[in-house]
Amino acid sequence: MYSMSLSVNIRKSLGNFRLDAAFEAENETLGLLGASGCGKSMTLKCIAGIEKPDEGRIVLDGRVLFDSDSRINLTPQQRHVGYLFQQYALFPNMTVAQNIAAGIRGKDRGQKREIAAAKIRALQLEGMQDHRPHELSGGQQQRVALARILVNDPALILLDEPFSALDSYLRWQMEMELADTLKAFGGTSVLVSHDRDEIYRNCSRVCVIDNGRSEPVTDVKTLFSNPVTMSAARLSGCKNYARVTSGGALNTLFIPAWNILLSCPHPLGESQYIGIRAHYLHAAAEGDVNRIPAVVLHATENVFSMILMLRVEGADEDAPLLRMELPKEEWRRIQSGRLIISIAPEDILLLK
Repeated sequence: MYSMSLSVNIRKSLGNFRLDAAFEAENETLGLLGASGCGKSMTLKCIAGIEKPDEGRIVLDGRVLFDSDSRINLTPQQRHVGYLFQQYALFPNMTVAQNIAAGIRGKDRGQKREIAAAKIRALQLEGMQDHRPHELSGGQQQRVALARILVNDPALILLDEPFSALDSYLRWQMEMELADTLKAFGGTSVLVSHDRDEIYRNCSRVCVIDNGRSEPVTDVKTLFSNPVTMSAARLSGCKNYARVTSGGALNTLFIPAWNILLSCPHPLGESQYIGIRAHYLHAAAEGDVNRIPAVVLHATENVFSMILMLRVEGADEDAPLLRMELPKEEWRRIQSGRLIISIAPEDILLLK
């Protein structure tokens, strides 16, 4: 089993865009989570040697791949990194076997055939070795691309939106197959995605990248239960935000736009916003704290739930609406234009 550590601390300017990424990973699948255009793929390309950072340092298991101060910049071939491109980058006029063999370096033709055949068996591509990419499904193309990466025993695997080209049914199947492949690989891999669910299912830890800046690496479950920043909360699926100030009393918050006080188990500290997840709001029961009177402006039926857009009573005219998600049977029971809703104190997110 590999024991591979990756350390990245780089900066790169592209016009008005500036990438500033710093994180570490070791024997895990680390997720890079961010919106389109935030710099995730550029970070992978810098690690692989396809792009050159302006400054910084990249170290893989003690081996320096890039160091601007020491003027070290290994070629992609020297870095020993496997890169799975978003669209797989298979050669259209080559067969499956030829595509896989094309990735093998330093072997004669007979050895290449043997290695390619072994990977074809390992990734369940038997019977397809003479097919060309256009004759394969998206999942089969991905397996060929992975086989081409794995034939050189890479020290690191980089995955750029690996499921974006697949339909929803095939995506689940490929996620399971990829998880098995990465488990067998046993080293470090970095998975780029804008999909929080993909990151949650496939990664142990995550680094959020927001407008080119990386945030501290955190455990995936912590990102969803206790995000620290607005960008992390937004990427983890939180829908409701508002500016917050101290409410005067200990652990009491005042939300000016909604003109309400809320209790929270934690002091405000340096936080400037609160976040409230849509599914944590519920119709208030007797004895609930944080009771919020609101008017239903829109009720939209989702597949398994109802999404309500609410205006807080007494709020500023330009105050953000509250989005609430609840089961359909609960909405059928309520069916009211005016609601008293509540949020448990421990479910309030304090955000920088």
